[in-house]
Amino acid sequence: MAVRNETRVTNFILLGLSSNPDLQIIIFVLFLVMYLLIIAGNLLIVVTIYVDSQLHSPMYFFLSNLSFIDFGFSTVAVSKSLGNFVSHIKTISFNDCISQVFFLHLFGGAECFHLSLMSYDRYVAICYPLRYTTIMNKRTCVLLVVSTWVGGFIHAFTQSFPTVELLYCGPNELDHFYCETRTLYLLACSSTFISEIADMVNTGSLALGCFLVVSISYAYIISTVLKIRSAEGRRKAFSTCASHLMVVTLFFGPLVFIYMRPPVTFAGEKLVSVFSTIVTPWLNPFIYTLRNEKVKEAMKKLGGRKMSFLGVRRD
Repeated sequence: MAVRNETRVTNFILLGLSSNPDLQIIIFVLFLVMYLLIIAGNLLIVVTIYVDSQLHSPMYFFLSNLSFIDFGFSTVAVSKSLGNFVSHIKTISFNDCISQVFFLHLFGGAECFHLSLMSYDRYVAICYPLRYTTIMNKRTCVLLVVSTWVGGFIHAFTQSFPTVELLYCGPNELDHFYCETRTLYLLACSSTFISEIADMVNTGSLALGCFLVVSISYAYIISTVLKIRSAEGRRKAFSTCASHLMVVTLFFGPLVFIYMRPPVTFAGEKLVSVFSTIVTPWLNPFIYTLRNEKVKEAMKKLGGRKMSFLGVRRD
């Protein structure tokens, strides 16, 4: 035990996306701008849904929670990276690294469950419209959202716990811009075979289970929509699901690419990680607002209220 304690790594060096100082400044500016847009976009959705009583329905309640998850996911991944891009000291302590692993999987797991929940919500709304308000009542919606966070917590714990138990005795350079289980496995001195298997089974089961829920929900949705005689009715039904399907594709695509293969880090993986932690949370507010007339109208009314409060008259 004494040897184990003496050789254990106490901090890691995050190599980031590039070793070129000029390129790091450019990356820092891009990350900062997109992160500020993520904060503004997701916060605007949450505030708009909270303020406008017409949006107090299960679908928008779930959307506001998704916006909060996106904000948290990006914050955990990007906050440390932003400082490292412009600093000569790019270290992160062992405890902070493990904490980052835990919260990344907490928000990532919660989002996976939440997207499945939103597909179930669309299934009930389209397949059982007359019973929708009864099935998706307030108590049920709250319990479903709580269950996504509980599921995310269990996923995060089972992902981060094996990582803590591994021995790290050097080198301590992580070829990434944030801490992740698969990059940590590459630095472990002890055997990672069981941890890697557990990682793939855990994440694979989560991704497969959520994907099956989404697939089954949309199989029933498509079957129901095709029975609608009116072309306009079919168009409206599909339009309510199009945004969610786009978000599901953007989320599960990088997830499958990163976790459904051996833990080997290369430039392509880091670019996919940028897409999942920055680009997707940045795109989600645009996807949901640009395709949703109710949200756009609510945002216009919110803007009008703000101008009135400031004493600015709108002609």
